[in-house]
Amino acid sequence: MTSESGAPAREGGVPARRSRVAEAPTPIPHDPFPYRAPLAPAVPTRPVLDSAGELLRALAAPVRIAIVLQLRESPRCVHELVDTLGVTQPLVSQHLRILKSAGVVRGERTGREVIYELVDDHLARIVVDAVAHAEEG
Repeated sequence: MTSESGAPAREGGVPARRSRVAEAPTPIPHDPFPYRAPLAPAVPTRPVLDSAGELLRALAAPVRIAIVLQLRESPRCVHELVDTLGVTQPLVSQHLRILKSAGVVRGERTGREVIYELVDDHLARIVVDAVAHAEEG
């Protein structure tokens, strides 16, 4: 005997309770290649790859890495970087120009000095990770 809803009915026309026992899960087909590599992420567009390459090239000199590490601590002017890094002013200025054109740093003129700072922390993290990796080496 069934009720109007299609559920089995007990005597007297009262629907029977459904069992709380879960039905057996459907079996998952066996994967013949359980150690297969995950799908590769989508390759970014060529302009994005070119831009990333330019950024990495801008960071590819030891003096520029040192400049980024210094600017990570606080904004600095050229003569502070010269004193800290122990290199000449023209060399620091040349490297700052490269970092500025790559969008890594920006400069703000204050009187006769230009104070340089990092545009954001993304690239500083890359530099810090690269230095840490080299120190583990």
